[in-house]
Order: sequence, then C-alpha cells, then structure tokens
Amino acid sequence: MPDHIHMLVSIPLKYAVSEVVGYLKGKSSLMIFEKHANLKYKYGNRHFWCRGYYVDTVGKNTAAINAYIQNQIKEDLEYDQMSLVEYIDPFTGEPVKKNKK
Repeated sequence: MPDHIHMLVSIPLKYAVSEVVGYLKGKSSLMIFEKHANLKYKYGNRHFWCRGYYVDTVGKNTAAINAYIQNQIKEDLEYDQMSLVEYIDPFTGEPVKKNKK
C-alpha cells in the first residue's frame, strides 16, 4: 500500500513552496475525508498528511523525473501483486484464513 506520493509541480515565483504544499495537503485531505468519511475515525485529529515534505529543483531532468514518477506507479502495482501471498496450511493443504484486525 502506498504511503507517500510523488508530484512534479511547477510553482510560480510569486508563491512560496510552503504555501503551495500547505494548500495541496489541506485541500486534498478535506477532499479525501469528504469522499471517505470512515477515515475520520482513523484520523480523528484530521491530520491526514505528515508535517514534513521534500522539495527539489528539476532543471534539465524534467523528462527523466516525469518518467520516473509514471513508472513508479507501474512498479508499485507489480510489487503489490508480488506481495500477495496465499497462505496454505502445509499439513492439511487447506487455505488459512487470516485474522481480521
């Protein structure tokens, strides 16, 4: 399950990076809580995103970074499929039901 996101964003010079990140985090968490109301119980304090963030400049690498982000989705999906395990009891050959938490 993904626990972070990658974004390639162009920010006009008149905006501070912290303003844009704050806006994106704030607006997206409101939209997520609106669409998935059950998450309000898990994140009762309404802090969906962590406090920090990482920012870097792109320069001439824009195409390479964009390709990395696009391929990351594919790689994450492939990894998720590889991590799916069917649990079989070695003695009975029966599927083992996992306990729900």
